[in-house]
Amino acid sequence: MLIKQLIELYDLLDAADASGEKAMAYLKGIAPDCNVEVYPLEGPQGKTDMIKVRIPGRCGKSSGGDAPTIGLLGRLGGLGARPERIGFVSDGDGALIALSLAAKLLDMQKKGDVLEGDVFISTHICPNAPTQPHKPVPFMGSPVEMSQVNREEVTPELDAILCVDTTKGNRIINHRGFAISPTVKEGYILKVSESLLDIMEITTGQLPQVFALSTQDITPYGNGLYHLNSILQPCTATDAPVVGVAITAQTTVPGCATGASHLTDIEEAARFMLEVAKAYGRGDCSFYDPEEFDSIVKLYGSMKHLQTKGK
Repeated sequence: MLIKQLIELYDLLDAADASGEKAMAYLKGIAPDCNVEVYPLEGPQGKTDMIKVRIPGRCGKSSGGDAPTIGLLGRLGGLGARPERIGFVSDGDGALIALSLAAKLLDMQKKGDVLEGDVFISTHICPNAPTQPHKPVPFMGSPVEMSQVNREEVTPELDAILCVDTTKGNRIINHRGFAISPTVKEGYILKVSESLLDIMEITTGQLPQVFALSTQDITPYGNGLYHLNSILQPCTATDAPVVGVAITAQTTVPGCATGASHLTDIEEAARFMLEVAKAYGRGDCSFYDPEEFDSIVKLYGSMKHLQTKGK
């Protein structure tokens, strides 16, 4: 379980002076030699602290092995909307989960449990992000552009990506807990991964939840089209398969709402992502069927133009 890590990091992030440096110090307290990188990222509406954690696997590429590398990305606009709102906002759950996963994996390694493949974890920390109008409820904005975050987080080393994001401001998925998306790859919305459904059933003890995607959702921000939220934005910057892990609610909750984070829900999502990372590194989890994908491309051609802003 990740309850300890979530509580400790929530206490650290639920502060007006939350920063990447403080998050790095927390992780270094677990593993002093861990590979953590923090730096400011400047955007049109201010700046945020990018934080990246690389955790080597027993047979990972960083050790000269061939086990695949998974990326666990925490997407958000910001942790807080100060001075408009006081406290940790619903939108911050993605960063909280990503950093808790880093803390858990580092603690596991210290205790002798090392995953087969490398794990790359990244998010950003901004306690005073702007808000923006959106229907049916307001979105959290971000001091930086989505394309900037993609350039920092979506790297060629990643063979698959799980992207976790609060996804409560909609009427598409009406379930409290978390849900996953179909796999998205190179402009195609593929079938839902059976491997991920299996892991979700095991970690939650319930039937799996899947949220619907439209073509608009997998195109880049800035093209003027409607987007459910930013959860699938990494798919616009990589050929690797991407799956969204959405923290959900039964009602529509604004991303800028405070007091809307539920420990049990975010712990289940984090535990699911941890189990996927374990299984993926040892080759027991597939995000898509490569042969079927090749057949789709042969039949219908490339859809990579959907990864651009269009004409």
